[in-house]
Amino acid sequence: MNIKPIRNDEDLKAVFRRLESIFQAEEQTPQADERDVLVTLVEAYERKYYDFGPADPVEAIKFRMEQQGLTARDLEPFIGAESPKYSIASDV
Repeated sequence: MNIKPIRNDEDLKAVFRRLESIFQAEEQTPQADERDVLVTLVEAYERKYYDFGPADPVEAIKFRMEQQGLTARDLEPFIGAESPKYSIASDV
């Protein structure tokens, strides 16, 4: 196991390629240990360079609706008719 810090996106891509080959490693094996260390390094790198914080729930719903081409009316069977006071459809 040759572990190095992830210093840039190229290093990150290389780690992802390695993780693809060992992700299903059986626990208590050297490959599983390597996987766990690499995942920790990836998480630290992404937290440092790509941390956007938690998403606003309403904005996340609007984004997903837009991706799927849905309108507020499409959600009515699941959440009921929209209330003007709590409308998420103002921009969708």
